[in-house]
Amino acid sequence: MLGEKLSNLLKHWEFDYVHQSHLVNEPLALEAEDLIRLKALAEAFGISKDEVAAGVMSHALNTLEEQMPYVPGSNVIRVEEGEEIFEDIGPMPRYRAAIKRLTAGG
Repeated sequence: MLGEKLSNLLKHWEFDYVHQSHLVNEPLALEAEDLIRLKALAEAFGISKDEVAAGVMSHALNTLEEQMPYVPGSNVIRVEEGEEIFEDIGPMPRYRAAIKRLTAGG
């Protein structure tokens, strides 16, 4: 039982270490009410407001990506199981291009 608890603690520490090593400081304007809510969540869960903000932002961005609409264009880019797949002319291709450009450093 104690061994399992210590194992869980080590996993928690490792997750925190890896998570913290990927955080960057970036000035960000927030609504005053949102800052209060971040601080309240941090206090309630015993973590920093930066950790709360990073977690909320990450989950929100993942959700936005999942919900980004596919807008079929007129060009067929491939055929899958007899179905024509049209190019996406919605925001996703521009978003992916921006991520690739920003990841490359410029």
